[in-house]
Amino acid sequence: MKFKASYANEPFWKESNVHSKMPQELKVLDEIAHNIWWNWNYEATELFKSIDKDLWNKLEGNPVLLLQRLSYRRLESITRDELLMKMINNVYAKFKTYMQEPKRTDIPSVAYFSMEYGLSNILKIYSGGLGILAGDYIKEASDINVDLTAVGFLYRYGYFSQSLSMDGQQIANYEPQYFDQLPIEQILDETGKPMILEVPYNNFLVYSHVWKVNVGRIRLYLLDTDIDLNSEWDRSITYQLYGGDNENRLKQEYLLGIGGILLLNKLGIKKDVYHCNEGHAALINVQRLVDYIQNDKLNFNEALEIVKSSALYTCHTPVPAGHDYFEEQVFCKYMSHFPEQLGISWQDFMDMGRAEPGSSEKFSMSVFALNTCQEANGVSFLHGEVSKKMFNPVWKGYFASELHVGYVTNGVHMPTWAASEWRKFYEKCFDKNFYNDQSNPAIWEKIYQANDEEIWNVRTTLKNRLVKHIRESFKDNWLKNQGDPSKVVSILEKINPNALLIGFGRRFATYKRAHLLFTDLERLAKIVNNPDYPVQFIFTGKAHPADGGGQGLIKQIVEISRRPEFLGKIIFLENYDMRLAKRLVSGVDIWLNTPTRPLEASGTSGEKAEMNGVLNFSVLDGWWYEAYREGAGWSLTEKRTYDSQQFQDQLDAVTIYTMLENEIIPLYYSKNDKDYSSEWIQYIKNSIAQIAPHYTTKRMFDDYINRFYNKLAARSKELAANNFSKAKELVAWKENVASHWDEIEVVSSNAKDTIFNSGIEIGDELRASLVLDKHGIEGDLGAEFVRMHVDAETNREIIKVYPMHLDKTEGNILYFSIALKASEAGSFKVGLRIYPDNKDIPHRMDFAYVKWINI
Repeated sequence: MKFKASYANEPFWKESNVHSKMPQELKVLDEIAHNIWWNWNYEATELFKSIDKDLWNKLEGNPVLLLQRLSYRRLESITRDELLMKMINNVYAKFKTYMQEPKRTDIPSVAYFSMEYGLSNILKIYSGGLGILAGDYIKEASDINVDLTAVGFLYRYGYFSQSLSMDGQQIANYEPQYFDQLPIEQILDETGKPMILEVPYNNFLVYSHVWKVNVGRIRLYLLDTDIDLNSEWDRSITYQLYGGDNENRLKQEYLLGIGGILLLNKLGIKKDVYHCNEGHAALINVQRLVDYIQNDKLNFNEALEIVKSSALYTCHTPVPAGHDYFEEQVFCKYMSHFPEQLGISWQDFMDMGRAEPGSSEKFSMSVFALNTCQEANGVSFLHGEVSKKMFNPVWKGYFASELHVGYVTNGVHMPTWAASEWRKFYEKCFDKNFYNDQSNPAIWEKIYQANDEEIWNVRTTLKNRLVKHIRESFKDNWLKNQGDPSKVVSILEKINPNALLIGFGRRFATYKRAHLLFTDLERLAKIVNNPDYPVQFIFTGKAHPADGGGQGLIKQIVEISRRPEFLGKIIFLENYDMRLAKRLVSGVDIWLNTPTRPLEASGTSGEKAEMNGVLNFSVLDGWWYEAYREGAGWSLTEKRTYDSQQFQDQLDAVTIYTMLENEIIPLYYSKNDKDYSSEWIQYIKNSIAQIAPHYTTKRMFDDYINRFYNKLAARSKELAANNFSKAKELVAWKENVASHWDEIEVVSSNAKDTIFNSGIEIGDELRASLVLDKHGIEGDLGAEFVRMHVDAETNREIIKVYPMHLDKTEGNILYFSIALKASEAGSFKVGLRIYPDNKDIPHRMDFAYVKWINI
């Protein structure tokens, strides 16, 4: 027999890691490194940096990997360094004091679910604003010591790293995370082996490892399907954040929702409130329904009453197209086994995710969340109003302005995003205890007593640090993709820390209008090339790999930045992440934001800039609509002048150029003999005093407690008491009303001759009566007149509601009356509607039965 000269199969590799043995005295360092607390405590980061500054920077600030890479000789030398050991012991003492404080019991406990969390640049389980917000939120939960447990995913590849080709095209690079090098811990079972969570999909099981991130006092549990027990098809569920097709997205949301609740069940964790951070997490309520039906023997309606009463849905998306929708065929593939467990039909189940029940609409996660959560909110005042209009089709009997959808304006975790120089400055001006009351404006007003020169020195330090970072961190990449080394040298030389630096950093979606500044290149060239008043613009951001328009914007800006007149004056920094973001929001002078109105749900990058004495120049949209104060930043009006977006863009661009030329640049360069502008410092002081305290996560978390968590926890407890007696009573009433609703009869009314009369004059007294026969309906009904007109200036519908008084009840007959005085002239639409009235429902949308009466 002839044998082959070479014959071998592919090698099988397993990870094997060799780490330095940690001396006993230094094991506290490993404990600190495995808690994200170090990320927002500058004493801790300064400690790790002092151990080996070059290695710390090379590893992008990863303390776990730092300790693994240190030689045993270096570790031993640390134990002999008295100053360093004292520093270690001081930081550890502060950490232990923080960790040992008992949980507060005056705040409801919370289970929090999100697809992404931005905690640190080294833990790549975030893509942008939604994740950064979630990360900031659970950091704040730790600081105020709330009993909160969070659930998410540990992505093998996370979100992509960005590089640019020679012609400026974005390249998405998916780099694997090595879990043993991250500040995470694997959850083990009682035998000491990795815990396996079994998640039953339709006709098959998906297996998941579970990891824990210690975020101060908070535990964040992450699911990981990249294990041998799963098929290749299922291992990839947690490969990439927002990766794959629509079906993979459904598999991810199934794992987060169904798997997330099964995980908490397995860990024995039960909370007062269940908070869905976006519609991605809506399926938590499917599993919660199943649990109440199977474990507590409730029927579907009773279980739904309980689930809703403790659930909150936070929407971050201002347009319907941004929400998740699934075709019925795909949804059925994964969810068809649930209706039987719930005791309802497939049609009923699908209709829970449709604004128009009985239609052929796709299943909307957002609609399902609205139908299974008692409360819902947008993430700024303006976004709350936009969300009401967006969700109005779910409750057709009411107008958008009447909906229960509320808002909590997003904030940022100040200790994370304020540079250590600013934090030390605040501690000196305010005192260290201000962190416990950082949303108190009276504390921040002390900034007015601060020395102008000290503020300018902080700003100058941070500007120089940003420029140094750009020169050191981007030189090699620019040499690779710029082509001409002399151009790179020219760019590096022209970056000027003494210039007015304007930053723009965010996701490159077309509605963010990153192109706006480049509408008139000739005028822009004059602005950036004025030798007496130099101005430089720094851009950064990623476009979703599927967003061709966003990638095209990046390419356009890169191309413009390479033109001779803009070289070194317009700069694009690649691979925007949390580390670069912190450099930018603390190192530029102005933070520019130009979204299309009203598509900015909140926007938090400008809030981060606020914490660093950086002034905002933004469209009055999202958070800036509420935050803007004259003399503390600049704004573009929220009002549209043109219906044409092209014309509106041109007008906004002209406004930006004009404000830069006539207001902002002259203000910055009106310098005194100390080489800074006192007027500019006053703007900084106004910004810090009047805006910053209102946009921290401390204020944000307080709002969630006061507006949602407290009332959800109280009502849920009331409904569940005495074997769910109140919930069962409420369901019985709703079922009665629903079964007899169409039987309601108008016996008589004189409204046609009074309120609906076309000959009314101002001052007329209008009286009307209504008699209803409710037939088999138990409990009360309400009746009200609704007046509507369209405001000529804003084109908004103005709704006024006038409740009728229930005078008496005789059996099933209800007698209502109303007396009004005509006080406004104009043309109005007037209607009469009735609704079921029960003090035990939290709001009308909870049971949105409405009958409009044709008199």
